[in-house]
Amino acid sequence: QVQLVESGGGLVQPGGSLRLSCVASGNIFSILIMGWYRQAPGKQRELVAVISSAHSTNYVDSVKGRFTISRDNAKNTVYLQMSSLNADDTAIYYCSAKRGSLDSWGQGTQVTVSS
Repeated sequence: QVQLVESGGGLVQPGGSLRLSCVASGNIFSILIMGWYRQAPGKQRELVAVISSAHSTNYVDSVKGRFTISRDNAKNTVYLQMSSLNADDTAIYYCSAKRGSLDSWGQGTQVTVSS
């Protein structure tokens, strides 16, 4: 398994921005499909954004145009740049790594959007 450690969450005002980071262990990062998921209180976990090993990306409709996922293979890190945040973005954000039978998750980082 790959160990994943997220950081960058916090409290932000509506309309504000945050950048989440997720660092992966090991030496296979470049071939992993990396994703960001989120889970709000009382709701199911949902996929927010995903980036392939070829850097192709996909987003849930609710964040398109506001969030950007990117990766730096030299740093074993995937990022989620979030802007124009609103209360509906409040959730615990989880980083994931997948490849074949590999399915690893980070511990999550809390994002709270509130004035």
